[in-house]
Amino acid sequence: MMNILVYADSLSWGIIPGTRRRLDFADRWPGVLERRLDAGGDGVRVIENCLNGRRTVWDDPFKAGRNGAHGLAQAIEMHSPLDLVVLMLGTNDFQRVHLHNAWLSAQGVATLIGIIRTAPIEPGMPVPEVLVVCPPQITRPRGEMAEKFEGAEERYGAFPEELARVCGMLDAFFFDANEVVRSSAIDGIHLDAEAHVRLGEALAEEVRRRFPRPANR
Repeated sequence: MMNILVYADSLSWGIIPGTRRRLDFADRWPGVLERRLDAGGDGVRVIENCLNGRRTVWDDPFKAGRNGAHGLAQAIEMHSPLDLVVLMLGTNDFQRVHLHNAWLSAQGVATLIGIIRTAPIEPGMPVPEVLVVCPPQITRPRGEMAEKFEGAEERYGAFPEELARVCGMLDAFFFDANEVVRSSAIDGIHLDAEAHVRLGEALAEEVRRRFPRPANR
């Protein structure tokens, strides 16, 4: 059995663009990932730890608990043994309350990778591999997202390139979601239902390619 932890934000939590409702597990990309891998006989359990508004390493001035560095080590310890941690964070780093650019957000992801690899897991348990997924380009935030993400499209900038560089330096796997999905036309931030399916299917292929023989537990 391969155990995968998804550590992410509302794009993976499955918020339906333009609403405060959530897609069912089977319809959001972690559920699609699990189903596709199971259908291939790989034997997988996908554990979701996805929080709306989560940043990489910064606090939300209005809501507590959105700093992704807080509690990550304990999440790794809690769900061990893990074969893989999928990190898909960064979008909320570009909210207007922050003056971050792509380089700074990528450094936040680098910090999270370090936390994962030094988590206090039990002796003999494996240190999980890390797959960093770059969230899609923010495209002209609309509706309720307009004020919160004003200017985010420009701040996102070269985020895929910066993340790829960090992953190369830290020997982490990298996948650019921009290759298969775009942000919803409804709010410019989140993923619509079809994009969840496409991303889940693409990541299932990525996991099969990277891990052709899942660990037996």
